[in-house]
Amino acid sequence: MFTRTNIESGKIIEVSPVIVMDSKERELLDQTLLHDYIFEWQPEGKKLCCMAQGYISVYNHSTEANCEHFMDYESETMSIKTIRDIEADEELTINYNGDWDNKKPVWFDAE
Repeated sequence: MFTRTNIESGKIIEVSPVIVMDSKERELLDQTLLHDYIFEWQPEGKKLCCMAQGYISVYNHSTEANCEHFMDYESETMSIKTIRDIEADEELTINYNGDWDNKKPVWFDAE
């Protein structure tokens, strides 16, 4: 996902509804290609997952992400916010581990 224009730091660039699923549905999803497009969804410690609508599920991972994702459990939405100025034609990335600066390895071979 790339931007066509410059985007300033701190700007919300997407808000998306999510489809929340329980642990049984998660087990089924883990057996499909959709496994790579879901997020952990843990309101009050519950072990759920969600599929974000819009473009959120297709942002690529980076340990030096320029965006961060946020979850609103009440409204069942996710949002993407820039964490630094981003120039036109730059890829928009998030850190799949949650925090934008988390260096922990992910479940796939990331370059």
